[in-house]
Amino acid sequence: MRSRRCDTTVIETERLILRPFMKRDAADVLEYLRKPPRDCFCLFRLRSIWDARREMKRRAHNTEYYFAVVLKEKNKVIGEMEAFRSYKMDDETNLQVCLFTICWMLNEPFRGKGYAYEAAHAFFDYLFHEKGAERIHIETEDINYPCQRLCERLGMRKTGMIMGKRSFNNNPDGSPHYDNIIQYDISMGEWNKKFTE
Repeated sequence: MRSRRCDTTVIETERLILRPFMKRDAADVLEYLRKPPRDCFCLFRLRSIWDARREMKRRAHNTEYYFAVVLKEKNKVIGEMEAFRSYKMDDETNLQVCLFTICWMLNEPFRGKGYAYEAAHAFFDYLFHEKGAERIHIETEDINYPCQRLCERLGMRKTGMIMGKRSFNNNPDGSPHYDNIIQYDISMGEWNKKFTE
């Protein structure tokens, strides 16, 4: 499934448009960030429409690596995709590679319909073929089975595990909470072999 790009910052798939955030997206984003779906997103929590409008203003400046996931039929933001670029030494080749670490989030009523796969597939393709990604990396809690299944469907492989990583949230009694984190990776070569050859 290849994505169709309208320009350098808009990615279009069969049912979705990935585009930079706009001021008008505040109410849609507030729907899923009033109570973020995972502990790792608690820092993004929004408490009011005013917070959401300020956040949309901040996001509007990131037009390469931070996208609203818009459902075409409703012209509604149903989630987001974000990438963080870094450079690291590859353990196998001992060469520096361009690595993108990905975060994604989808509004709960729209999960289980294939939108996350459709958006992530298009986003990965964009990063590999338009932004010079050599490797894409994701970290997810060991109890987040839907995310793990999505990573595997995207052709990613488990590359490690971090035991007892401090969570952004505390336990109900105020003590620190720790998660076990599974790491997934896919290289451009692996991506092309699975999806473009």
